[in-house]
Amino acid sequence: MIILGIETSCDETSISVLKDGKEMLSNHISSQIDIHKEYGGVVPEIASRHHIKNIATIMEISLKEAGITLDDIDYIAVTYAPGLIGALLVGISFAKGISYGRDIPIIPVHHIKGHIYANFLEHKVELPLIALVVSGGHTNIIYLDENHKFTNLGGTLDDAVGESYDKVARVMGLGYPGGPIIDKLAYEGDSNNIPMPEPRVGGYDFSFSGVKTSVINYVNKMNMKQEEYNPADIAASFQTRVVDILCKKTLVAAKEKKVKNIVIAGGVAANSLLRKELLERGKLEGIEVFYPSMIMCTDNAGMIAAAGYYKLKFGDKNKVFANLKLNGIANMEIEED
Repeated sequence: MIILGIETSCDETSISVLKDGKEMLSNHISSQIDIHKEYGGVVPEIASRHHIKNIATIMEISLKEAGITLDDIDYIAVTYAPGLIGALLVGISFAKGISYGRDIPIIPVHHIKGHIYANFLEHKVELPLIALVVSGGHTNIIYLDENHKFTNLGGTLDDAVGESYDKVARVMGLGYPGGPIIDKLAYEGDSNNIPMPEPRVGGYDFSFSGVKTSVINYVNKMNMKQEEYNPADIAASFQTRVVDILCKKTLVAAKEKKVKNIVIAGGVAANSLLRKELLERGKLEGIEVFYPSMIMCTDNAGMIAAAGYYKLKFGDKNKVFANLKLNGIANMEIEED
């Protein structure tokens, strides 16, 4: 089975070719980070234009590297949600065009499920498991059972963790994206120098607004008093608190669900302290922790193709194929399990 993966949910244009759910024949990504840096974040209209400009070329490169043509493709897996609506429409429309012209069925894929399945491309992960989804727009704890059914146990009530990193970096004038910058800077600071609040949020929900606001208030106070502050100490204190919150709740969920495997998914899965802390704390509890390689943490079509494969293998076939005709997916209104 050969699946063509298409991902255009935000600011990466990516197309992949996946064979039999595991063998990645190609996975090309065109990033727009340098384009959006000057704006301090992703500008949706600009992102959409660059997707339109790049997507056909990226597909040609991916097919050539895989050594195949569109005639060899069995299915097209495309991200349909969540994401920037204009960016998503580029990928969906491109997939629909290929589907119509070549009579290839489309598998609509939920972007977050793609991030979770990125781990399955590189590791042998046993189910059931707990997935910690951490990205610029999402923070969730998800239970994945033996039949690949997803249950969302909790999520952020305000800012996503990646969004908080970006805002903290912005107030300190560190640049965009904030996650990698703060992660690196934190190792030069002392996490004990600046107290950070611990949000009192029950269950498996998260709140990072208070931690973010604490940093903003501290920086503004020091600026008003014209006193110097150490950005490295702020980065270390902020990151230590955030990672501690994520680890605690994820491990509690794993123990409650009696699972022995945890996967980290999403852009913030690249955070070095989160990887280290969750791995070490998991070992103490007899729980194995998996995370993707750095390239697979970012938005990429390989993970979308993988999610499409598992949807075909374990999903309700009637649900998967119910809307594959061109008119039926005009708006990609696909019911998710």
